[in-house]
Amino acid sequence: MSSRKAIYYWKCDRPSAFRTLNTSGISDDELRHIRDSLILLLRKRFGNRDFSLKPGGGQGNHLTFLAQSDKETCFIRIENGPESDHYMEVEARVLDAVRATGVPTPILYEVDSSRKEVPYSYQFLQHFEEPDLNQWYKTGRLNLRDVAREIGLSIAKWQSVRPAGFGPFDPEILKNQGVLEGYHSCYPNYFFLNLHRHLAFLVTNGILSEGESGEILATIDANRRLLDLDQGCLVHKDLALWNILGSTHEIKAFIDWDDTISGDPTDDLSLLACFHTEDVLDAAINGYTHILPLPENFFPRFWLHLLRNMIVKAVIRVGGGYFNRRADFFLIGSGTNGDSLRDLTRKRIRSAMRGLAGNKEILQL
Repeated sequence: MSSRKAIYYWKCDRPSAFRTLNTSGISDDELRHIRDSLILLLRKRFGNRDFSLKPGGGQGNHLTFLAQSDKETCFIRIENGPESDHYMEVEARVLDAVRATGVPTPILYEVDSSRKEVPYSYQFLQHFEEPDLNQWYKTGRLNLRDVAREIGLSIAKWQSVRPAGFGPFDPEILKNQGVLEGYHSCYPNYFFLNLHRHLAFLVTNGILSEGESGEILATIDANRRLLDLDQGCLVHKDLALWNILGSTHEIKAFIDWDDTISGDPTDDLSLLACFHTEDVLDAAINGYTHILPLPENFFPRFWLHLLRNMIVKAVIRVGGGYFNRRADFFLIGSGTNGDSLRDLTRKRIRSAMRGLAGNKEILQL
């Protein structure tokens, strides 16, 4: 079993980081075998009826399919990486825990990461007709401030899930004890994982200079006391509009919890700042504070986590070739290109540094 104990973020720290897990990297024979085996699994789960499979439209690091019969439609996610990762079992438990707080998540019909029956992990999930909110946003039809307030409310609700430990959850503890528990006994042990390697990668690829990297390390070190948490809370860790399904005015489900951790309550709010401006953050904070007060030292902790998240996102964007993409890519806004994403990435790193060094409130991103 592959362990995430040495992983800060799966998409850039996994042994096969930046390997494309989609149909463009799979042979026709392998894809045919996956589809045939899925039909057998579907019939085993739902009964002996005819199912059709078509691509699920996922743009992440999973194979996705939409399975339809005369009675069921479900969304399928497959993890077929060489690490034999078992985190889909963790995600299944988290989906149920989040839904129990009143936040909508897809109902899970089946999950299996044992790879005993088929050579991949899979989930059968509730299908929603609604697209992700990023599709509405890119066409200018989403009232982002209203949605941001609902996102803030939801973050506060799922933070009532307070697991033991910090960082990614241990699938073995979940399997043997039935509880979510992070690999790490203290939060700094998780936060600093692979930080030097991430910064070195960005320097090598021209996103940061040696001087900027050193300044970032010194600034983080000067604020390490902010990482002394007594208790973690549930963190989505990949919170963005493309991981929220809904209409132009209603959230239907928060999806893709496969990077979820036990961490800092400012983390998910900081993730919104990786993509959006201060008015959106203000609306999200307004929703959050309708349920919970802001954590102590909120603003420096917010900037610290924005900085850490932007370092990770920069690594993923370089390694995945995102800066070479066009406007049809989910991360790139309409009428822009990969160069715009590169500029935004560097600007957000600098904004986080200024905010943290000056202990600023969220006035300008």
